[in-house]
Amino acid sequence: MSKRYYELSDLKDDAPDLFGIPTGTKLDEMFFKIEKDVNGKYVKKPLGGIPHLSVMNLTGIPDSGKSVLAEQFAVHQANKGYKVLFITVESPASFLYSALKQKSDALRADFGRVEGNIVVIDASQDEELRENPKALMDTMGYAIKEKKTSITIIDSITGLYEHKEVMARQIVRQFFNFLKKFRQTGLFVSQKRSAQASESAEAAGGLAVAHIVDGTIVLDKKLIESRWDTSLYNLPLGSVLRTIRIDGCRLTAHDSDTWVFEITELGTIEIISPLKDYINKGR
Repeated sequence: MSKRYYELSDLKDDAPDLFGIPTGTKLDEMFFKIEKDVNGKYVKKPLGGIPHLSVMNLTGIPDSGKSVLAEQFAVHQANKGYKVLFITVESPASFLYSALKQKSDALRADFGRVEGNIVVIDASQDEELRENPKALMDTMGYAIKEKKTSITIIDSITGLYEHKEVMARQIVRQFFNFLKKFRQTGLFVSQKRSAQASESAEAAGGLAVAHIVDGTIVLDKKLIESRWDTSLYNLPLGSVLRTIRIDGCRLTAHDSDTWVFEITELGTIEIISPLKDYINKGR
């Protein structure tokens, strides 16, 4: 019988280093680790991005900014010279190209460099890739080895099980294990239904995603539709308040506040301040 257990010391050489993969947003300051300073005192040190080799779940209702953040992350990393594999399940690849070009212009990135460092698999137009996890993973594996990517984004993982939710856990687990095997830092974009409360388990993409991935980032939006809302948030009727929070991460410590963010006129994410500070300032 083969050995199926380890002593903790056996795992030391394979344990990944803990550092951040920058998103180019204030999220980079919201993950942190605890270290000893020169005086022997434990202090918080920003990780500088999402944890290296983590697979994070990026979730929210429609139009909450999930794809905007995923695309911004892809452009930021590609512009720094890192290879990114982007699997588009919802939008055809030609439309993704336009979105990434606009993001590059808004972020003042070198689009020539971005073009050369992002590899795209279009599952939106290929039913076999969308419906057959093995076919998609075979294609991803070939692209990762051939192009030497270090970051993989799937937008969206929900699109791979949208009409077969009974298999959701199995499908998500397969892709999670796949990214771990190929040592990719990953983002799974997942969508929750508008009826699901933002603080519920379903808000983190449902039990299929949130309980498997390394951590979850929840984006939400609130329509300002009453006098109470206008008074509380100091925003006019009909406007939209957008929020983001890290809803757990098993690999490192993180900020637990809900933060306010905006999608700028140029279509980029700008995280402003914790919601509690935003409300107090408005008062």
